[in-house]
Amino acid sequence: MDLSALADFHLVVAHGSLGLASRSSGRPKATLSRRIMALEHSLGVRLLERGARSLRLTEEGRALYERTHEPLADIAEAAQSVTARLAPPRGRLRVSAPVLFSHTLLGGLAARFARLYPQVLLEITAEDRTVDLVAEGYDVAVRVNPQPDALLVGRCFARDEMLLVAPSSLARPSADGQPVPAVVLARNASPVLWRYEDGPVLRSIAPQERLRLSSLIMVRDAVLAGTGAAVLPRLLLAHSGAVPDGLAVWGRLADRPVEMWALHASRRLVSARVAAFVQFLCDAFAERELAQGVPERTSGAPT
Repeated sequence: MDLSALADFHLVVAHGSLGLASRSSGRPKATLSRRIMALEHSLGVRLLERGARSLRLTEEGRALYERTHEPLADIAEAAQSVTARLAPPRGRLRVSAPVLFSHTLLGGLAARFARLYPQVLLEITAEDRTVDLVAEGYDVAVRVNPQPDALLVGRCFARDEMLLVAPSSLARPSADGQPVPAVVLARNASPVLWRYEDGPVLRSIAPQERLRLSSLIMVRDAVLAGTGAAVLPRLLLAHSGAVPDGLAVWGRLADRPVEMWALHASRRLVSARVAAFVQFLCDAFAERELAQGVPERTSGAPT
């Protein structure tokens, strides 16, 4: 079957007449009519009943249109996608990202991206809520440990770990399960125990809440002020190159892995600017000790 003739058949059916299809496409009516007749001849069936002023699909024509409409649209989208990837990234790119990640790293990364892709207007919103990418008009969402969602695809661009930290002045408990003053994140449930790896030894403490704060940056500052112990991501402690003075790392929480994903709404017709931004994040974090890029998930990507 001649796909270009099939595309002309779809064009005429969509417009309802040869005249409208001709005006829309800029192609002569005679050419469109001739190509549809050639398609009919190759298939051995009549696809259109031609009246004086209108066209009507035959039963065979309707069946062909319905069975080939989506595959033909997929072919057209694939061609557009290839063309888009050949062109340099351009246009507005809206990104939603967690507050901590945005405040500690994204400013510098955004500046680097802007230098690499001057025709892209990058707009980043720092927020700790789960946005609806399609309904709210976002192109990419950066999320931590997202749940699977078949409607979203993306890549894990970084891995981090959660550390149990405390003021240097706070004595470490000598036995497991002892109470320790603590600063916790307000949106999390009150912890009963924090279990952490102290080298090869698994230990635990019982956090006694002194403060509940809504931001991990606030939690870090409260620990540095001597309020108590807390669980913080290595990213927050090491983004400047070293653990801050006045803070001691007691160990790593073994049961709290952290994955950071860059997600977008669909694998179909991914724009060049989205592809460039996701790859940029993977390349940027491949250079960091705290994170390594991993392959793209092929199905059931998280949200």
